[in-house]
Amino acid sequence: MQKPETLQPGNFYHIYNRGINSCNIFTEDRNYGYFLKLYEKYIFQIADTFAWVLMPNHFHFLVRIKNINNNSDRVLNPVRVIKPNKKTTPSLQFSKLFNAYAQAFNKQEERHGALFERPFKRKLVEDEDYLRDLILYIHNNPVRHGFCKKPEQYPWSSYHSCISEKSTKLQRKSVNSWFDDISNFKFVHNEIADLVQFDEWD
Repeated sequence: MQKPETLQPGNFYHIYNRGINSCNIFTEDRNYGYFLKLYEKYIFQIADTFAWVLMPNHFHFLVRIKNINNNSDRVLNPVRVIKPNKKTTPSLQFSKLFNAYAQAFNKQEERHGALFERPFKRKLVEDEDYLRDLILYIHNNPVRHGFCKKPEQYPWSSYHSCISEKSTKLQRKSVNSWFDDISNFKFVHNEIADLVQFDEWD
């Protein structure tokens, strides 16, 4: 098995995975909320989040790994600086998230064994066009899978945070700037998102 790519500081990544054998990883509304609480606990300290969606048997996140050195930041956006911690690596934090959630979910469902496929998938995002397409893909994932007709109809994604004025830890300002403004953000998501080719992420 090929060793997964190391998550490098300053880089943007599409992080995604699904339940083992495509099993459901969320069966109740409280599961989605609990996963997001664990995400905040383990991931916010090592990565900025730009888009996400939680589906019954899989999830997608667009993140940028935080950097301890401004000199190596990527040009897509400035990276927040964090203090170095030899015990904390991005991959380890994601593993902690998945393990903590799996333990709670297994207890709820009275099941045993692995819940997620391993290793979790990650794809480097290297340009702004690809980044915008990925945001469209993430927010329209529920539409493509038949859960709703418009992205705003699905409750478990970052779409609502992007168009809201409520406080959020999502990097909303950056996301909206990549689509020029909120009006165009809504238009692109609802009118021309189906023109983007997403097959490589299925």
